[in-house]
Amino acid sequence: MTRLNSFHLPAESWPGDQNGPWVLDGPEARHLLKVLRAAPGERLRLFDGQGREGLFVLESAERGRALLTPESITALPLPQDRLVLALGWNKSSRRDWLLEKAVELGAWGLAFWRAERSQGEPPTAPKDSWQDKLVQAAKQCANPWLPQLAVIPGGIQGLAAFAQGFEQCYLCWEKAETRHLPAPGDLGRGRVLVVLGPEGGLEPVEADRLLEAGFRPLSLGPSVLRWETAALLCMGLAHLDRGSRP
Repeated sequence: MTRLNSFHLPAESWPGDQNGPWVLDGPEARHLLKVLRAAPGERLRLFDGQGREGLFVLESAERGRALLTPESITALPLPQDRLVLALGWNKSSRRDWLLEKAVELGAWGLAFWRAERSQGEPPTAPKDSWQDKLVQAAKQCANPWLPQLAVIPGGIQGLAAFAQGFEQCYLCWEKAETRHLPAPGDLGRGRVLVVLGPEGGLEPVEADRLLEAGFRPLSLGPSVLRWETAALLCMGLAHLDRGSRP
């Protein structure tokens, strides 16, 4: 079966009535009409990034907008298993790459926080360019869920407060006195938060604060991993666990 092209229509743009009108505009419409040169009658997939997706037919185009007719629409239930990574801020050239992999591997969210050894200051809120990167990755891999992005204020205290409501909280720390390597089921089941420090690691006082708050220490093995490598490993373990179940 030929794979349909996917297009992102934000949740607020979905009509309340399935009968529409269904309109795709802006960059997504330009891609459909100008780049792909889609003709009336062609089928495509829409998704809102919040678990809703559907198959549509292009009816017509007017003034740079694509008018669509729905064939079927599906609203997926909220997943019970949701992995969020809290990442110590870095001036990393690999951030866009990590955003892409978060979509491909089904991470539920990425939250950035400022650690003592962070390089520079994180923005006060997620950037629009980050969201754009998530959308492009989701169009490629057909993930109906976009990871939720957050910037956590307040340093280690803010991070401890952010952790409330998770079923399991883990701290990946290279100096932790543990040999507990995470199994896929540790990270892939339930509402799980995993904290990773910035390049250069955490200060001992930061790690102690999280351990006192109930975080469980994890080791990712004897190698000193880069920020994005450690994050990819955690997301990959959770992805393997979800994929191993019927």
